[in-house]
Amino acid sequence: MSFIARSRLRSLYLSHRHFSAPSIPTSENPNSILARKQNSRAALALLKSESDPNRIIDIARAASLTPASHLDRTALSITVSKLSKTQSSATPTALRSFLDEFKSRPDLQSERSISYAIILYGQAGMLDQAIHTFQHLDELGVPQRTAESLNALLYACLLNEDHDQLIRIFREFPKVYNISPDIKTYNRVIRSFCKSGKSTSAYAILDEMGQEGIKPNKTTYNILLSGLSLEGKHEEVEKVLEMMEKNDCCSGTSPHDAKIRSLCRAKKMHEAKALFDGIVSSGAKPDPVTYCHLIIGFCKEGDLEEAKRLFDEMGEKGCEPGSGSYFTLIYYLCQGGQFDTALRLGKECMEKDWWPCFSTMKLLVDGLVKDSKMKEAREIVGKLKERFPKTAQMWKDVEDGWPQKGRRFSLFG
Repeated sequence: MSFIARSRLRSLYLSHRHFSAPSIPTSENPNSILARKQNSRAALALLKSESDPNRIIDIARAASLTPASHLDRTALSITVSKLSKTQSSATPTALRSFLDEFKSRPDLQSERSISYAIILYGQAGMLDQAIHTFQHLDELGVPQRTAESLNALLYACLLNEDHDQLIRIFREFPKVYNISPDIKTYNRVIRSFCKSGKSTSAYAILDEMGQEGIKPNKTTYNILLSGLSLEGKHEEVEKVLEMMEKNDCCSGTSPHDAKIRSLCRAKKMHEAKALFDGIVSSGAKPDPVTYCHLIIGFCKEGDLEEAKRLFDEMGEKGCEPGSGSYFTLIYYLCQGGQFDTALRLGKECMEKDWWPCFSTMKLLVDGLVKDSKMKEAREIVGKLKERFPKTAQMWKDVEDGWPQKGRRFSLFG
């Protein structure tokens, strides 16, 4: 992080030793919005590098993080994740105190904000506290519950893999609190059945959705397809694919393509590839997204040669690779130490104005440096700085960690 960013958050930290939550005005000028974003980025960078539980909490408090900001949601999630993994016996109490303070802040008294607090309790493994928060929403300034807070609580159950509790809440709470479940509610219930190895139980939920006039969407069917595939229930997969066609949920994707994607999600790559080869040999043009699923699947299995072969085959079949195929393959090639091929694909990407994320490109340039390809690494970093000026300091920090000119690089220091 830059010196300016560190100074900004350090000042913020010192001025918030005791937790306080500023009220957020209904309208802000651009400079104020920019300042908040800069503070959020500074907090995020500090949280990623900090390991001391007390300092993690102090940083999060000082930054006055809010669920309304994507950066802040990421920072809050990192805060809870790091504290949950800490071995200190005092940390659970400190984390509970932080989350209790967070949900009670005057500027966060809305169902949306407190719903995020419920999810954070779930992420922290405090499901009882998540349920308690939902049950006492009226005491936190939210007199009327909706599907938003119910869905947050169901997600907290999923995070804790407490499927019995999820089903109990789904059956009881809508009646007790007069809530009408929505499509997200039903999708989370179906996901719970699939994660607990009871995918066929989801058919009853589909029937219930029909009775309530809620139409399943593509996400609904994809969750179910994945669960059935993981359980090896291929006849049921065919049944769901027929439902998708009947309800016009394929969105231009053929049933065969949908089945291949389902097999890929279930990590049944050989079955997926066999079906794919059958489609290609019949003369049908493969779908580029299906190719991408196959490439991702083989990459995750560690079969980079097959992934590369499929990538090259796309062009031969007149099926242009999308950015997702490039990004995935570059990442896994770097993980596998194949930096020359990753560099070639990276250059192709940048020519198309497709730019992999910072972490993937860092893997690439660091790998090139280890392979003594300093010139190529600096060329890539130069292009990234030019394309994304705001990341220039981050890339300078990366370059500062490389061996200096004239100093021999060694894996042993």
